[in-house]
Amino acid sequence: MLIGISYFVEEIYCFAPSTSFSSSTVLQNGPRILQLHATGSSENPDEVIGKTIVVKGDVNGGYVRTCIKNEASKFRRLIGTMSPPADDNTATIYVEGKRKMVDGFVRWCAKGTTKIGLSQRLELVEAIDEVPTGLYDGFYVKID
Repeated sequence: MLIGISYFVEEIYCFAPSTSFSSSTVLQNGPRILQLHATGSSENPDEVIGKTIVVKGDVNGGYVRTCIKNEASKFRRLIGTMSPPADDNTATIYVEGKRKMVDGFVRWCAKGTTKIGLSQRLELVEAIDEVPTGLYDGFYVKID
């Protein structure tokens, strides 16, 4: 999607989340000419994608693991699994679902501590794009 806008203006303010803007100002003998060119994302929000997410923090606690399971399965309708925590308090989460839901889940993991509550800690280490496997029919939390 490409949108072109030309205006004779003194000032213009643009606010558009998830849209990138490029601009150029041409000075002529008179008013300023401001040209904006916006390009939106061509990614389909309903496309099914997979993502591996590594989180660190209080992943040994049942509360954090339950919050992750509820957020992924009940609230975002994602499928996949969460591995048992490693010795360094990291866990790997694999999710599949619609792009908009997976991206929202990654943002939720990144907010971690502010969204989990109480005194629990959670931080996003990395998120890696994967090809969806279709092996899961729900979201499962693996126990040691």
